[in-house]
Amino acid sequence: MKESTGWRHMSSAPRDGSRILVTVRSSEQGPAEVDVAFWARADQYGMEGWRANDSYPGHMIEYADPELKCWMALPSANAAASTVADMPTPWEGSEEELHGSGI
Repeated sequence: MKESTGWRHMSSAPRDGSRILVTVRSSEQGPAEVDVAFWARADQYGMEGWRANDSYPGHMIEYADPELKCWMALPSANAAASTVADMPTPWEGSEEELHGSGI
């Protein structure tokens, strides 16, 4: 996957099983947050869709499309760049900023 910086619309997210960062929308359960997710085909664990399983061993989280606002490529593991990678903050801008004006 070609790396670039910045948050992008979920419609352009890779659906090849590679892990990406996603902004999970805020809800009554809590504020917006960033998670590591991947696209999974339907299997014995669930239907086709976005999943995350890095938070709790053995616990699979399934995200519905409307729950995810945007995505970003995982930062590279380049030791020369930085010793500590900071987790990006969730996208807090408006939907129009993310989608573009269409003009």
